Amino acid sequence: MLSKNKQKLIRQLALKKHRDALGLFLAEGPKVVGDLWEHFPCRLLCATSAWLESHPGCRADEVVEVSEAELTQASLLKTPRDVLAVFSRRSETEADLRTIPSRQLVLALDGVQDPGNVGTILRVADWFGIEHVFCSPDTADAFSPKTVQATMGALSRVHVHYLELPGFLAALPAEVPVYGTFLDGDDMYSCPVSPHGVIVMGSEGNGISQQVERYVSSRLFIPSWPSGRSTSESLNVAIATAVVCAEFRRRG
Repeated sequence: MLSKNKQKLIRQLALKKHRDALGLFLAEGPKVVGDLWEHFPCRLLCATSAWLESHPGCRADEVVEVSEAELTQASLLKTPRDVLAVFSRRSETEADLRTIPSRQLVLALDGVQDPGNVGTILRVADWFGIEHVFCSPDTADAFSPKTVQATMGALSRVHVHYLELPGFLAALPAEVPVYGTFLDGDDMYSCPVSPHGVIVMGSEGNGISQQVERYVSSRLFIPSWPSGRSTSESLNVAIATAVVCAEFRRRG
């Protein structure tokens, strides 16, 4: 049986202030919980008897068998499935984050505010082997329940760092390229690209902020097709990220 205190904890994790204070986040469903299992310490596991029987080696500080009704009551999803888990956020131990873009391709999210977009972008990063995503403080929390679900387990392989992007970009070595997507940029398919560096994606409504734009060394534009045809004003930021990452990897 799931106690009222445990139900309260699960509900608290819907709010960022509680996630930050406790260092915890919530994941739900067999796919997401299963992918995160080996990468984050599990503090609380709530699952149906059928799920527990099929996962005899599951490890958690506390395991609670729940009925379907109890799971529905505790879940933050409209249609919960089999299991939910409370995980501790891992401690990032990288000594100097500024050295990472010198060695590999990374993403930077500047004010991307929709949790679904952030989750999808992390999933895109995972697909294209991008291991680090740097986020401005006003980017949606990667550990919110909605974002965690949208990542489909990508958080297990993608490291997310929240920091002041202008200061981070300013401190990068001069030879590290910083790419940004703009409607008045140069055709992405004609521009030289590097297998390392930073790709900056801006917010849904305003694009890349002026404070970050000043550090962009290569302005990219994703052309529509065919040229000159009347089309949508812009691409969704998650879709644009997928297109850009695909082109970088194709040529990298």
